[in-house]
Amino acid sequence: MKENHNIHTNDKLICTQGNAYYSEGEVYTVGRIVNDKYFQLLTSGNDDHWYATLDDQGIYVSFDTATATNNKAFFDKIA
Repeated sequence: MKENHNIHTNDKLICTQGNAYYSEGEVYTVGRIVNDKYFQLLTSGNDDHWYATLDDQGIYVSFDTATATNNKAFFDKIA
């Protein structure tokens, strides 16, 4: 069961399933909100980011690359 998350700028997300780009157990900060489904997830120094998705699968960043063995990194919001 996935709970409904309300995501806001500066929220903190913890990586629960990492990949080559995000480390499990690390905390990341939400950047600019694009809409109710997409938002920036800052990666370093608040300058670099990837776009994250919030949907029925949860919160994740998906990479369209053949080099990543697992192309999605999943996150949970820190209460």
